[in-house]
Amino acid sequence: MAKCDQGYLCEVCGDDVPEITDSDLYLRLVIGEISTRQLMTAPERHIRCNPIQAQFIVDPQFEPVIVTGPLDKRLLDPVDVQRREALVTRGWLRLKELAGSGLPFNEYPLPEFLPGARQASPKEA
Repeated sequence: MAKCDQGYLCEVCGDDVPEITDSDLYLRLVIGEISTRQLMTAPERHIRCNPIQAQFIVDPQFEPVIVTGPLDKRLLDPVDVQRREALVTRGWLRLKELAGSGLPFNEYPLPEFLPGARQASPKEA
């Protein structure tokens, strides 16, 4: 059976990832970490099965994830943490917008990661 016929299984826990709002794969697409071409080959996980990423979602509707050890966001540079929280939270909120929207995959990413979006040069950033 083809992967698309089976659905997406979490590479960490092995369970089905039935909703886009639970999908680390689609979160990575939305925040520009993977391209639409990589959707069929990149590994899938539940967002919570990737706690390093999930800890950066800060929203009252998302139960916080606490990471211990060297990648605990509380031990990282506060400016970098704030940037990452803003991006990953926006990505998770975008997943909630996309659920049932019917948009094509190439329109899923946040505006700055859409194909053809102008990237700021280091001088502009």
